[in-house]
Amino acid sequence: MDGGASPITYPWDSPPENGTAVEIAAGVLWIRLPLPLALDHVNVYALDDGDGWTVIDTGVGSKHSQDMWRALIDGPLGGRPIRRIVVTHHHPDHVGNAGWLMEQTGAELLMPRTAWLLARMLYLDEQARPTPEMIRFWRDAGLRPDQMEQRLKERPFNFADVITALPLGFTRLQEDQVLTMGGRRWQVRMGDGHAPEHATFWSLDDHLILGGDQLLPSISPNLGVYPTEPDADPVGEWMASCLRFQPFAREDHLVLPGHKLPYQGLPARLTQMIDSHHHALDRLLSALDTPRAAVECFVPLFKRDITGASFGLALAEAVAHVNHLFQSGQATRSRRDDGAWVYCRKDPT
Repeated sequence: MDGGASPITYPWDSPPENGTAVEIAAGVLWIRLPLPLALDHVNVYALDDGDGWTVIDTGVGSKHSQDMWRALIDGPLGGRPIRRIVVTHHHPDHVGNAGWLMEQTGAELLMPRTAWLLARMLYLDEQARPTPEMIRFWRDAGLRPDQMEQRLKERPFNFADVITALPLGFTRLQEDQVLTMGGRRWQVRMGDGHAPEHATFWSLDDHLILGGDQLLPSISPNLGVYPTEPDADPVGEWMASCLRFQPFAREDHLVLPGHKLPYQGLPARLTQMIDSHHHALDRLLSALDTPRAAVECFVPLFKRDITGASFGLALAEAVAHVNHLFQSGQATRSRRDDGAWVYCRKDPT
């Protein structure tokens, strides 16, 4: 995706073993927890507050990762209490163990309001079978009859399967807020696109950034549309966020991301992330000389067809990209006989 020689540099060429910790800066521990996905890990961080710890993100809710947390508390965290749990965004690999850790430690939970509302709502909204809204979403996206039949047989993805219950109360994180963690002052800057109101933390005292999934190296996070908000434009929100971050990005910043390796070269990385989606949109727009439903856009968008476990994420991202082209006036859409929305490049004249 980055093309050619990259200005991105990686001070560490390998991560810590799952469930172990590496001190990446004074008072900042880098920890990895496993995920049952193709992207098989999530980075979490522990910041030393002297009388205890602040942890950034928590891993997916599972007995395996909870056993790792117990070992981390007794081992690298030295038995000192976790006093604050900071969650960057509402996705299960980041919020999954937050409720459980609060029960174990009595820690305070800090999250953006939108992230807390979404995570709590999605945990409580358990579905044993596809809802009418899901079926409408799949129809709109153009699923073939065999694909629809398969989906109707399956239990939908449920947050309740992969996160622990969140408490009724939390402490809100807001744009431009400054909080002290690990002996540093951190300014909160919110991003959008991958998740609404995604918190990143920029140290005011040195060169560290806690980037979550908003500032990943080497891979682009999923920008997806779901039945909860079928007309959303996360692609536009993502590119706007990257542009907002650009004036603050410095070459010496060390970004501690939610996945992959910590890196330097954030100004170039932000440009790469914007350019990558522009290139994908250009490929897709060219393909829309022939009208297509979202599910028929995988090859121009991803340069390959996608089936199996990754199909749902690919569909969500395909809908996001056609939504952006439609809402930005570059494509039109109309109903096909099977009920699907089909998109077509808009005549520039």
